[in-house]
Amino acid sequence: MLPNISLNRLNGSSENLQNYDGKVLLVVNVASQCGFTNQYRDLQALYAEFQPQGLEILAFPCNQFGNQEPGSAEQIQSFCDTTYAVTFPIFEKVDVNGANTHPVYEFLKNAAPGLLGTTAIKWNFTKFLVSRDGATTQRFASTTSPKELLSDIQALL
Repeated sequence: MLPNISLNRLNGSSENLQNYDGKVLLVVNVASQCGFTNQYRDLQALYAEFQPQGLEILAFPCNQFGNQEPGSAEQIQSFCDTTYAVTFPIFEKVDVNGANTHPVYEFLKNAAPGLLGTTAIKWNFTKFLVSRDGATTQRFASTTSPKELLSDIQALL
C-alpha cells in the first residue's frame, strides 16, 4: 500500500498518493530546459500504451538542477501540452533533495537508494518504478530512456 502523501497538480487540484494504490507507477522529476527533456515523448508513448493496463506516470517538475525548470505552473503546463501533448499527471514543482524534499521523494529515495546506498537524486529525469502493491521500487538514472523500462513495466503490469 502506498503511503498517505498529499500531492498538488499544476492546476492546483489536490489528491493523495494513495489514490494510485493498485497501479504501477513511474515517477519522474522533470524539467523543461534539460538535455533529457525529449524523454517526455517516450513517457507519453508509454502512458498511451499502458495506462489502460494500470500504468500511471507521475511527473514532478524540479528546478534544483541547473535551474532547468524556472517557469510558473502555467508555463510548465503549456510547454508540456504544446510541445509533447502530455496527458499524464503533472504536479507542482517540488524539491527532490535537501531540507525541503517533498514527502513523495523521501518515500521513493528510501525505498530505492541509488549507487552505494546514496539517496540523493543526481539530475532531472531520474525515474522510480513502483509495483502495484507499493512494496517494490526500482530507481533508474536520467540517462535511462523510458523505452528501456518497457520489460520492467510489462513485468509489473
